[in-house]
Amino acid sequence: MNYAGKRNDVVDFGGEADYENMEWFKEAPPEHLRPHAPPAEPQGTPYVPDSAVIDQNEAFEFALGAAPNVLYARYKQYGQLGVLAWCAEFGELIDNLKELGFAGNMFVSTRTQALKTCEEILKLRLDIQMQIIMLYLSSQVARLRRFLDGDRVWDDYPVPSFPLDPSSYK
Repeated sequence: MNYAGKRNDVVDFGGEADYENMEWFKEAPPEHLRPHAPPAEPQGTPYVPDSAVIDQNEAFEFALGAAPNVLYARYKQYGQLGVLAWCAEFGELIDNLKELGFAGNMFVSTRTQALKTCEEILKLRLDIQMQIIMLYLSSQVARLRRFLDGDRVWDDYPVPSFPLDPSSYK
């Protein structure tokens, strides 16, 4: 076998080298051997977003910040069907956020607020008996999360509880 590690065909009969009278680092190495800092990259003009982009991001941050409260208000006012209607509106918000992101105009603060909103929505105590509505709500949150952070896996979704006994359907 050929190993890349220790060699057996070399025998060293020498003793320890004597470095006692050596004068280390007395002279600087030649200029071409000295380490140099990398040249500074040319600085381009800093990105200054258009005022319309700033306004658009601020509007999205406001809408995302209010979304959990609006969802809860719809649930209190209309029950499960209010949640269903809100999910449709939330889907439109997600579509518009995706357009903003694909255009390269989404700010980090908008993305952070969107992820925070997803967490807050799933923490709401909504007694949704119609599992299809709960699945729809979860899928809308998952759709936004996949767009914002596709590599991460979340485990905070509600667990569906479908009845196993067919006689429980009335």
